[in-house]
Amino acid sequence: MKRFLTVGTTVLVLAGVSNVVPVNAEERHPTVAEQSLRALAARHGLAIGTAVDVDVLRDASDPQYRALAASQFSSVTAENAMKWESLEPTRGTYNWGPADELIDFARKNKQQVRGHVLVWQNQLPTWLTQGVGDGTISKAQLRDILRDHITAVVKHFKGKISQWDVVNEAASDPWDTPSSIHLKGFWAQHLGPGYLADAFRWARAADPNALLFYNDYNIEAFGDRGASDKTWYVYNMVRQLRASGVPIDGVGSQGHLGTQYGNFDAFQALEVLDAFSDLGLATAFTEVDARSQMTDGVRAGDSNEINPRLQASASNYSVLLQACLANRHCLSYTVWGFTDRHSWVPGWFTDPPEGLATLYDESYRPKRAYNTVKADLAFSGPPNVLPRIPQKPRR
Repeated sequence: MKRFLTVGTTVLVLAGVSNVVPVNAEERHPTVAEQSLRALAARHGLAIGTAVDVDVLRDASDPQYRALAASQFSSVTAENAMKWESLEPTRGTYNWGPADELIDFARKNKQQVRGHVLVWQNQLPTWLTQGVGDGTISKAQLRDILRDHITAVVKHFKGKISQWDVVNEAASDPWDTPSSIHLKGFWAQHLGPGYLADAFRWARAADPNALLFYNDYNIEAFGDRGASDKTWYVYNMVRQLRASGVPIDGVGSQGHLGTQYGNFDAFQALEVLDAFSDLGLATAFTEVDARSQMTDGVRAGDSNEINPRLQASASNYSVLLQACLANRHCLSYTVWGFTDRHSWVPGWFTDPPEGLATLYDESYRPKRAYNTVKADLAFSGPPNVLPRIPQKPRR
């Protein structure tokens, strides 16, 4: 008893001393909740990123956007500034300004940059689509134009881009006609399937060190591995490209999810990442968000409708992040915008209206999804979550 009393007295004395001598605030380490996403992701060697609207980034009346983009994320992607219609609005004349602003922002904040996008059938300049349509640009000329654009863009940003989305959304959807997955869009229609291999080879020639990705949506989980399974189609497509010596380094799964759908669990998403990495490819989630239908009740502020959507959104973010953390070849996790104030979702999904898709609300308050992502990063570790394995660019 005397021994226990002595120990108890010692504890009380130490407690009293600790109350008398406060801890120096400058020496106090931030709690988990106080740490940024980028600080917590760094523990795993994971780049955590966001798409950035350069117009908002330079808006002096909205300084919080710039502050959060700099402090919370270790990687940035140009939302629109590197797309063809933005970079080359007139044939042979490039507008590098906005994209260079983002590069400079990233350099100042010690961030990686994902290049988005070199080849896509959308957001093409009018001079290109009209020229092909009216016959003033031949098939041979179109191939030369594509080569010249890829070469000029990649060389301009050489040494400043960690990952390039070389080809984006080339595969069709099961609701298209025919329902069997196939190559779709402007480039497949006018140049045939060979444009994919060409694009990767031209990009590699222009920058031997950037990682080159194929990027697509709705490839987060396998279906029945049949003719209408888009994930299975992409898997076999990149396997063939890899086997043919095409310098493809990775596959990006966009991760645009909706809370109204059944979606999938982390093990299903991990199965896909493992399948791609078994081919010798890096993986990444490149455009993550989780939108919800904006019913009359949601817009009226009914918590009975809002709360389940916020919880479901957080779960969808978590599923993808958990799968990424569990696959050591998953190098980055990028959200497509981080605040509902500047989200692309309401402008695109209008019938029915959708929103609530990002980590922060319109007033920059962190939502449940933000804290769920933070918790996944904070509380993951060995033996099931280990540091990333760097990918070497394929020659």
